[in-house]
Amino acid sequence: MTTTRILDYFCSLMADDETLPLTEAALSLAQDAYPDLDMQAVLAEMDELVLRARRRMPEDADVRQRVDAFNRYFFRELGFSSNLNDYYDPDNSHLNAVLRRRRGIPISLAVIYLEMAEQLGLPVRGVSFPGHFLLRVTTPEGDLMLDPTTGQTLSESQMVEMLEPYVQRAGESIGSALRVLLQPATRREIVARMLRNLKSIYLQTERWQRLLAVQQRLVIVLPGSIEEVRDRGFAYARLDYLRPALEDLERYLEERPDAQDATVVESELHELRQRAQHDDD
Repeated sequence: MTTTRILDYFCSLMADDETLPLTEAALSLAQDAYPDLDMQAVLAEMDELVLRARRRMPEDADVRQRVDAFNRYFFRELGFSSNLNDYYDPDNSHLNAVLRRRRGIPISLAVIYLEMAEQLGLPVRGVSFPGHFLLRVTTPEGDLMLDPTTGQTLSESQMVEMLEPYVQRAGESIGSALRVLLQPATRREIVARMLRNLKSIYLQTERWQRLLAVQQRLVIVLPGSIEEVRDRGFAYARLDYLRPALEDLERYLEERPDAQDATVVESELHELRQRAQHDDD
């Protein structure tokens, strides 16, 4: 599948928040690394795992008992867990690879968990907690917060401890921050967070072509974020795609003329214009 067709397909998936298919959208991110990926085969594999899970669910059980049974299946029998040996491997964000290896990062494991839980009728939502994506289970007795890498139920004190570095940095009170941060994430927010994880990896490893693919997707997912347009412009520049780089960075300064990084962007634009003029001569 060509890059244009991959992006067109992704655009169609992200077109409507009400009908956004989270698992399919998340899986489609792997097409940048696996352009010949058989999406339907991977989705069918998940469906088969759900069928096996359904046979293990106790009849006439309450929500907590059903979640416990599913956790035993997901984490013990299937063996899903965090890839601690190579946490920054891009494949930890590619659902086809996570399914094959049974290893991932919290958010990719959570997406697979959410897909299976939804098919099983379990009331589970994702929570975009700082540093570690979480799962929120609604029960008649109250909500439970689960770690998607282990299935462990997290106490409030554990979550406060996880949150402390971020709250101290932001200067907020931990109690108020915790309540806000435990709200369920939208499907669009989940896809954006997966892309930003990949963005960080490709920036650190200087894999510019992969970074550009991620930036193109981020501009689609977050059409109101001019910062993602700016970052796509920088990615274009790294690959010597001068004209689209100029367009993105000029657009950024038009919308954010007083941005803190305006001087940096203007310097980049100056260099790009000189290179473009040289190429035209």
